[in-house]
Amino acid sequence: MKLCLVTGATGCVGSHVAERLIQDGHRVRTLVRPSSDTKLIDQWSIEKIVGDLTDTAALRRAAEGVNLIVHCAAKVGDWGPVDEYRRANVEGLRVLLETAAGHKLDRFVQVSSLGVYEARDHFGTDETTPPATQHIDGYTQSKTEAEHLALEFHKTRGVPVVVVRPGLIYGPRDRVVVPRLMEKIGNGQFRYFGSGDKAMNSIYVGNLVDAIMLAIQNPAAVGQIYNVTDDDPTSKRRFFGTAARLAGLPEPTRKIPLGLARFLAPIFAGIAHLRGGTKPPLINQARIKFLGLNLDYSCAKAKRELGYKPRWTFDDGMKSTIDWFRSEGLIKPQNGR
Repeated sequence: MKLCLVTGATGCVGSHVAERLIQDGHRVRTLVRPSSDTKLIDQWSIEKIVGDLTDTAALRRAAEGVNLIVHCAAKVGDWGPVDEYRRANVEGLRVLLETAAGHKLDRFVQVSSLGVYEARDHFGTDETTPPATQHIDGYTQSKTEAEHLALEFHKTRGVPVVVVRPGLIYGPRDRVVVPRLMEKIGNGQFRYFGSGDKAMNSIYVGNLVDAIMLAIQNPAAVGQIYNVTDDDPTSKRRFFGTAARLAGLPEPTRKIPLGLARFLAPIFAGIAHLRGGTKPPLINQARIKFLGLNLDYSCAKAKRELGYKPRWTFDDGMKSTIDWFRSEGLIKPQNGR
């Protein structure tokens, strides 16, 4: 039995990681904000430390004496000052790493993002391609800097870091990303940027947890970076069309020409900044990357070195996701269905 710190255990990825570790006989500790909904993790008798990623004292208490850290929590979004993302995603990580460096740790899994790569079309990009140094939004900038920091602690302080880079994560317990997209599909606001035929970089949460567990178990993973996806070619049209169909919604067909979106994005951003808006404009650079670029990444390294083999196809994973959304009342019936 090991004592494991799983940050973000009230969220989608963290809760699934925590559940898997408990099923394997380990004890789990997590960091929770005072406002967090802990009903699910309370069923599993998880030790809770109250605080967030900007609370240095709470982070140190959470990381002290653990055998394993899986760092899933992060400030996410596609809008806002980069320094706000750095405070949580880089400086919060630094506290965890400094605490971990003070005692023997079996593994530190840093859950990163495929967003660290340059905002361009990708066709089978693998880990030999370095991340971009400058990004179009605060989230991906901070995730790139966090990766660099984690690997630097491995090289200089011996922290047994593994970096796992997932794409867009979908699955049960996601109450943020896919539900918001489904809401836009339901009210007719969703638009593709371009044709919708370009690749998504998606991964079902169950496949991601499998990859994380393999990174924990394999000693050769230390110091390495792994891209992980469903390894099931999925276009944006297939992703959102399948989700809409399973939810009983009309499949989205409307699109904005990619060139027009690129022209409008800086104008919309300028207006939003002038108004001091806290919400992202409908067209921004991060959304163009997400909905308009070909995002195809290779997970051959994870398959070769970790034995990663996705158990869920995209169709199976999306059905599981929508079934859970429906059971939670997150999908409203349309036209009596």
